Amino acid sequence: MTHILLAVDEDEDRARVSAEDLAELKWGDGVTVTVLHVFTDNIEGANVSQIGSAREARDILEASGIEVILDETSGSPAEEIIDYAGEEDIDIICLAGRSRTPAGKAVFGSVSQSVMLDSDIPVLFCPTSDL
Repeated sequence: MTHILLAVDEDEDRARVSAEDLAELKWGDGVTVTVLHVFTDNIEGANVSQIGSAREARDILEASGIEVILDETSGSPAEEIIDYAGEEDIDIICLAGRSRTPAGKAVFGSVSQSVMLDSDIPVLFCPTSDL
């Protein structure tokens, strides 16, 4: 069985691109995708099923016959994604990034870049340059 972690933020377009890319790959039987949203500031107590991007990814993946689990955590996104992947025995981390200049990455950081550099688990990056 292959267990994939699809990390999503609030952007529905990035979630759609990632889910479509995952759905196009030939995984065979026994693949499960956990769609994870990391809350950084959840004052209102929302849950992952209220996040449009998570629902969008779930719907696309399920329509392709892939088993989907929705989950959530809170904290620093890159750290939480890596920690979650290790705790849940994830085989592949999948995420989509947004276009940023090198200066923007230096000033604001990049979750995708941090996950790719710091994870011991393979990372599938889905570019979204066509959005």
